Amino acid sequence: MRVAIDNPSTVPATNGFYSHVAHVTAGPLLFLSGQVAFGDDGEIDRPGDMTRQSEVVMSLIERLLAAHGATFADVVNVRTFVTDLSRVREYGEVRNRYFPKDPPTSTTVEVSKLFHPDALLEVEVVAAPPAS
Repeated sequence: MRVAIDNPSTVPATNGFYSHVAHVTAGPLLFLSGQVAFGDDGEIDRPGDMTRQSEVVMSLIERLLAAHGATFADVVNVRTFVTDLSRVREYGEVRNRYFPKDPPTSTTVEVSKLFHPDALLEVEVVAAPPAS
């Protein structure tokens, strides 16, 4: 295996939504830019709806990964920026559909605003796809 997920017993346990360490031993890495919920029309999909925006963002990430022969199983790190941390559970419910086991390492922070005023979250990932 090129990627080993690890949660050493020498540190406090995670809450199950992330892992402490993703050790990539070889092969290529993909760094995806942060994605916001832009629809195909170039507009933010459903301003104010965190669940829908989360679904759109994850779909965009899925399409970007697929374009490079990768899937969510290859994701080793997720960085999430939300404008209202009290709504992170809505995002988490969507995100957990894409990472049902061995979740990647993760950071989630609240920011005062994103580059588009209707965007509620921005998500970037790092993936370690199989060598082509």
